Amino acid sequence: MTVERIIARLDVKGPNVIKGIHLEGLKVVGSPRDLARRYYDEAADEIVFMDVVASLFGRNNLLDVVNEAASEIFIPMTVGGGIRTIEDIVAILRAGADKVAINTAAINRPDFLSQAAERFGRQCIVLSVEAKRRGANQWEALTDNGRETTGKDAVAWVKQAEDLGVGEILVTSVDKEGTQKGFDRQLMEAIYPAVQIPVIACGGAGSVDHIAGLLDERVSDAVCCASIFHYGICALPDLKGELRGRGYQIRT
Repeated sequence: MTVERIIARLDVKGPNVIKGIHLEGLKVVGSPRDLARRYYDEAADEIVFMDVVASLFGRNNLLDVVNEAASEIFIPMTVGGGIRTIEDIVAILRAGADKVAINTAAINRPDFLSQAAERFGRQCIVLSVEAKRRGANQWEALTDNGRETTGKDAVAWVKQAEDLGVGEILVTSVDKEGTQKGFDRQLMEAIYPAVQIPVIACGGAGSVDHIAGLLDERVSDAVCCASIFHYGICALPDLKGELRGRGYQIRT
């Protein structure tokens, strides 16, 4: 059985980690440093930092957060939000990140993905997809933390991005995000077989059963969660222990 990755996601606005529903109605849940350290101590396999207002300011504002976290956290860190140039990627990696997640710039300039993968290696470049259901088995890729439409079909887009050189795909269901009602399995069933690179499912986890059900379907290589950890619904050690007890191969 494949070793499953459990990833903690921190959406950051200014000095705070925030959480909303459907990427809206954001409220403060803690500080980036405290939560990142806590999830590292609780054995998260990776941490994703996402600057959710980067598009409003035209840049990623997480350099200090990442630099501080890198001195205390020794698991892979992915950073996204406002990454538009090769120089942005250099700055994020120098601050201590292992990977960058790109959404808006990739939609606007798909060749940016090729340039980034060629410069830093595809293992470093993650495509971030904010997918919104538009009909039966159809999802649109959104940008700017779900605020802007693109007209791009999410499934076709991940295929194109793989061809352009990305090494991993982070798929966030806008419809399920923050609801704690379970993942959008149909979305993952559409995207996972469309590519050969690792796919991370994000949006909707509210219980161990939600995560176990997704793993049973084999439609993701990792799960990325926020609410379930932020609100104490199920702590990371308890989640991992329960999944191991059910026979899943989970990192200690």
